[in-house]
Amino acid sequence: MSRPYSPSPRPTFDGPALISRAGVTRHIWGDPGAGEVADLIYASTERIHCLVFGVGVGGQFTHSPEFRTVFGADELLHVLSGTMVLADPETGEVVRVRQGESVTFGPDTWHHAFAHGGEPLRVLELFAPPPSAGTSGAYARTKPYLETSTYADDSVLGHVPGARAGRGAFRVVRDDDIVWRRDLGVLAGVQLSTEHITVHTLELDSGQAAIEHRHGGDELLFVLRGQLWVRAWQDGKAFVFELGPEDAAFIPAGCEHEYRVYGAEPAEAMVGIAPSYLP
Repeated sequence: MSRPYSPSPRPTFDGPALISRAGVTRHIWGDPGAGEVADLIYASTERIHCLVFGVGVGGQFTHSPEFRTVFGADELLHVLSGTMVLADPETGEVVRVRQGESVTFGPDTWHHAFAHGGEPLRVLELFAPPPSAGTSGAYARTKPYLETSTYADDSVLGHVPGARAGRGAFRVVRDDDIVWRRDLGVLAGVQLSTEHITVHTLELDSGQAAIEHRHGGDELLFVLRGQLWVRAWQDGKAFVFELGPEDAAFIPAGCEHEYRVYGAEPAEAMVGIAPSYLP
């Protein structure tokens, strides 16, 4: 039975905030036709949307008349665990994204996801412009409904290798595709940067601290491994957070902040900033 579409919750914050995995907003997206997906929604502000979605062993999400998967945003999906097969059901493009890898795509890209390889799938999603700008469910309803899904692009047959040169909406980001920087005094690797959002990984060794800095957009920092301290200043007040794996911090646009590792182990985080990385 199809269920009527209703918007997902939109957690917002007045200032710098710690978002612990234990306290994050839970939501179930979808219906029996599209598949039902467990969402942990970390933030959905006026500038950025961040969640972790989960699909069980052998599970998937596709689309249905009520729940359509074509949005007006730039997206990055980073696989936290399992292996994701991502398909564009309109064109037949299919990519495989393993644990620790990401995939990016732009607006108007239909997408279906499948848990592959006998493990549950968990994926970090960063998305801008966010749903508050009308880029998700409301946007999808303005698009012609996709009646038939295909998961194979027959036009590449007879042209392999090289069939994907200049083709397809998906860009899989592996180690060699990351653009590395040290503009914060620590190692940062850009995975996606558009007019709407920049997403980079952040790697700090034991004892390292990033330079105090600010961005022109809202920041959502999600810890992948290790223990990371975040300190931010707003209106003369300091906010200090200690984050472990799958905890996050929200930093509003223009707010000065820094990151530090005090423990013996290095830390790694995924950071999304929308719309502008530069201050």
